Amino acid sequence: MQTPLSAALPVDFKDVTIAIVGGDRREQEIARRAAISGATVRAFGFAWPEEGIAGVERSADARAALSGAHFGLFPIPGSAADGALFAPALKEKIIVDAELLGHMASRAHILLGIANEQIEQAAAAAHVTLHEYDSDVRLMLLRAPAIVEGVVKVLIENTDFTIQRAEIGVVGQGTIGAILTRMLVLLGGRVNVFARNPIQRAAATATGATTWQLDALDERAPTLDILISSVPVRVVNQKILERVSRKALIVDIAAPPGGVDLAAASALGLRAVWARGLGSRAPISVGASQWIGIEERIQEILAGSASPMKRS
Repeated sequence: MQTPLSAALPVDFKDVTIAIVGGDRREQEIARRAAISGATVRAFGFAWPEEGIAGVERSADARAALSGAHFGLFPIPGSAADGALFAPALKEKIIVDAELLGHMASRAHILLGIANEQIEQAAAAAHVTLHEYDSDVRLMLLRAPAIVEGVVKVLIENTDFTIQRAEIGVVGQGTIGAILTRMLVLLGGRVNVFARNPIQRAAATATGATTWQLDALDERAPTLDILISSVPVRVVNQKILERVSRKALIVDIAAPPGGVDLAAASALGLRAVWARGLGSRAPISVGASQWIGIEERIQEILAGSASPMKRS
């Protein structure tokens, strides 16, 4: 096992081991940039390019990647309902438990988008500190264009009508929801925003959208051609879905557990898409933006000035 990480270490990546576990092509770019930093980098669980990644060791499994690592980087999309890390390139599942994290260096750190309860419990048992950055507005803004372009792609591929003049509902006006609203208005959509926050509704109105309080979704649902949820809470439930037109498209772009009851949508015969991981549409751009935040966070930890980053 490698030496513990402490504030006494210089702010220099050459003495640091970073394990990148799970993810998709975005993690290829993160791994490449991590290696350029001078750190020892090991990786497992994402699609591996034929030419390899200079300076990055491809591990046989998650345990080998994390063994002795000071930092573990887990993907932004987080985990599925069964607790497995987001790793679409793998047939097997990566389940994060205390035994797995126990192989990391003493006082190690995990950086990830959002931790589920299972990961939180495993980290506490293994004395590993979690740092969540899904709510980092600056990083979300940097990767937002790729995500929004991905949503537009999903809409085009799953409809037989244009975005222009379509009645579109957007649930939630966080960073991505707000930028998506602006894009859909610019494309000529008749955008209806459903949000609790009056300031967010006012901002959406300023972009040209029609805004409603969230509880108006029940009444307005039958009028929508497209319904998009960006809220990681099951807001679009069976009651709402029962009122949606059978010709409508339902798109869930929220992180797990998602904002749409997809099982109910399927049972009702609705077209529903869980469009997770849309940042993978532009993996180089999004991976580079993620590394900006990850690198700064690691620097803070090495300097002893960082505290655990938790979602608000």
